[in-house]
Amino acid sequence: MTAGRQAEGSGTDPASARLPSRVAKLLSALFYGTCSFLLVLVNKALLTTYRFPSPIVLGIGQMAVTIMILYVSKLNKVIHFPDFDKKIPIKLFPLPLLYVGNHISGLSSTSKLSLPMFTVLRKFTIPLTLLLETIILGKQYSLNIIVSVFAIILGAFIAAGSDLAFNLEGYIFVFLNDIFTAANGVYTKQKMDPKELGKYGVLFYNACFMIIPTLIISVSTGDLRQATEFNQWKNVLFITQFLLSCFLGFLLTYSTLLCSYYNSALTTAVVGAIKNVSIAYIGMLVGGDYIFSVLNFVGLNICMAGGLRYSFLTLNNQLKPKQPVDEENIPQDLKG
Repeated sequence: MTAGRQAEGSGTDPASARLPSRVAKLLSALFYGTCSFLLVLVNKALLTTYRFPSPIVLGIGQMAVTIMILYVSKLNKVIHFPDFDKKIPIKLFPLPLLYVGNHISGLSSTSKLSLPMFTVLRKFTIPLTLLLETIILGKQYSLNIIVSVFAIILGAFIAAGSDLAFNLEGYIFVFLNDIFTAANGVYTKQKMDPKELGKYGVLFYNACFMIIPTLIISVSTGDLRQATEFNQWKNVLFITQFLLSCFLGFLLTYSTLLCSYYNSALTTAVVGAIKNVSIAYIGMLVGGDYIFSVLNFVGLNICMAGGLRYSFLTLNNQLKPKQPVDEENIPQDLKG
């Protein structure tokens, strides 16, 4: 919307100035999907196969890598973001809280659920994002999209109702993760003004503000002690995957910002849903914690079908060529 106002003042075509290129949209979405896919698989190996007991410590490692990479890049003038001042926390709020909540709940739910159920329940991010974009950003969506959302919800309820490996704690964490992810995407789009913090500033200060509180939580809950006493720290393969997870955590956060910057929070959620389709079916064969039942499998497929149709409708709306229209007639979901 800011870009649209600037375009009006400069006399350029508002539609072309407001919307980034289709290539940038597509590449940012693919980058996000790839990073998210790889991180889920690596985290699942760490938390389930190796049974690493400390998802919070893993999240702290990801934050630390984010801070180091961005700070070194800023010192070497590879990237730019504003130096700290006392107004930055006010500008960012509530993003740091959503950021750490998203981190911890995502890692905790990955460790407690099978990959198919994790990915199906993560699809609740889509209806939550749609609801939040409607309330916070004033967007509106077509009947076809709303029907697809109902298919996602119906399939998820069928799958959850017949989950033979039901884990209440895992379900609570994954629903919290859905809420944090949806809210984080919407508020990121709202806060990421290039004239102020920009995408790198949002990423850097989110991690800076929350790494110390998260470390305190880790110490007080005994999570840090469990991590230090873990018996695989001499295993080179485990250490390699732990460091890879930390680096991928930075790439995922960056790619999420990039995708939200070039597209919309909803498109970011949709790309995540498409990625989850492949993870769900791969997870039936690997991980060893999925218990097959016919009803559960039917629910999974209904949810996946609804997610794919929804993804097709949304991405088609995002990427189709824009016709010259009056400013007042541009749909709300294209103004973000």
